[in-house]
Amino acid sequence: MSNEEMRNPEEKAENMDQENKDEILESYNKFLNYLGDQVSKGEKVGMDEDQLAKAAKRVADYLASNEEPRNREEQVLKELWKATDSSDEKDTMAGILVRLAQKTNG
Repeated sequence: MSNEEMRNPEEKAENMDQENKDEILESYNKFLNYLGDQVSKGEKVGMDEDQLAKAAKRVADYLASNEEPRNREEQVLKELWKATDSSDEKDTMAGILVRLAQKTNG
């Protein structure tokens, strides 16, 4: 994954083959493992936790607006994301998702 792809994760998601999206979003564990892989790749290209959280925030915005949840966990994440009142709350949630993904693959 290039540094440019890490800076534009929503574009990567938009251009992803539907079959690949379906496979990743099929289960919460697959989604979390995929997110963990992407976080690991970001760390390898030198992204710090703040940059990773910003990328996670863009992906979460994209998913909340463009993808239907495929399981209960994704539905809860979508509802929590949409319930946030401020950009700061979204920043906090994105940071938590990054840390969760790091622990999943760590």
